[in-house]
Amino acid sequence: MKKAATILSCILLFITVRVSAQLTPDQLSGKYLNSITTAVPFLTIAPDSRAGAMGDIGCATSADANSQSYNPAKYIFNENRFGFSVSYSPWLRQLVNDINLAYLAGYWRITDMDAIAASLRYFSLGDIEFMDENGNPVSTQNPNEFAIDFTYSRKLIDQLSIAITPRFIYSNLTAGQYVGSEETKAGLAGAADISLFYQQDFDVKGLENSTLRAGLCISNMGNKMSYSFGTLRRDFLPTNLKLGIGYEMDFDGYNKLAVNGEINKLLVPTNPIYATDDDGVIIYDAAGNPVIEAGRNPDVSVPQGMIQSFYDAPGGFMEEMREIMWALGAEYSYRNLFFVRLGYFHESQYKGNRQFLSVGAGIKYSIFGIDVSYLIATKQYHPLANTLRFTLNFDFVSANKNEIKQQGRLK
Repeated sequence: MKKAATILSCILLFITVRVSAQLTPDQLSGKYLNSITTAVPFLTIAPDSRAGAMGDIGCATSADANSQSYNPAKYIFNENRFGFSVSYSPWLRQLVNDINLAYLAGYWRITDMDAIAASLRYFSLGDIEFMDENGNPVSTQNPNEFAIDFTYSRKLIDQLSIAITPRFIYSNLTAGQYVGSEETKAGLAGAADISLFYQQDFDVKGLENSTLRAGLCISNMGNKMSYSFGTLRRDFLPTNLKLGIGYEMDFDGYNKLAVNGEINKLLVPTNPIYATDDDGVIIYDAAGNPVIEAGRNPDVSVPQGMIQSFYDAPGGFMEEMREIMWALGAEYSYRNLFFVRLGYFHESQYKGNRQFLSVGAGIKYSIFGIDVSYLIATKQYHPLANTLRFTLNFDFVSANKNEIKQQGRLK
């Protein structure tokens, strides 16, 4: 069991930080390892190749079948009546060779004002051998997690839409094994996303057409998750605030270039700095609560945790700013048949250190398309290096195509 726990910790990229009772200059400035950890971090992984090739950007890009994972409000702006996609990615291949993420998403644009969508995200952690406290093999299991969600998207005005996305989350990391005398269980949670999307076409001299897009999404707002029957410990879901903006230029009806920017922030409390004795053991007060030297108590309700996440970092404002992740991406397309993509994602070295370039390409013919992306880590021996993603897309053109053309959604 100890070995399994160690492996899972590596897989989920959890970082344990030992702090001293006397605050150091690095801790006061926020320049020390203090990543925010949550339950089910697989929900934050970009599952498809298009977004994966543009630095995991998708909040304000043009609508596609995979909008469910980034900004479901985009669905009503799809040019086609309905479609679906299938994505697959081997994950963390620098560490192990049997972890993978699979993703299935589909949408139906009911009217020109309403759309519905659904998706299934499945994350397999491969085979893990569980052991008892004495290091003896107990069993070999295949821990896995999945999330199922549904979306209703509606236009508020011609240029602005909103979407609500309820989600069910299942996380079975321990397969019912015992930790000491305590039996573990699968974690269950319910969550929801709320998102907005803005898209405006306009004319610019020298261009066939231009499109400005902007998006906002708050995702994974839901109850805390627990993995055991007897403990009071419950972990936050990866509630996330996402803001994006994009600009697409149609040069001559054949060549298009879209550039996008995006920022993300987890709406989850930051780990405080606890007081410790000379041996590094955390000090508790008379009520049995750990003494906090800097920061705020993270054991709060979900709504309070979302608000507190903006001002609770032990290192103050500078550490709060380091918790903001940002990304840039670009997509070139020729006649909407051939696509080339490039992106960059940045996360502070003190908050997880995900920093990488990404590239990708895609081909679309009639209703069928295929995309692939490749991740290039900027650090040596990074567990995300050389990550590949593959996506198959199927989009079915509306029978009322002429009406859509008249509305300016197809050029």
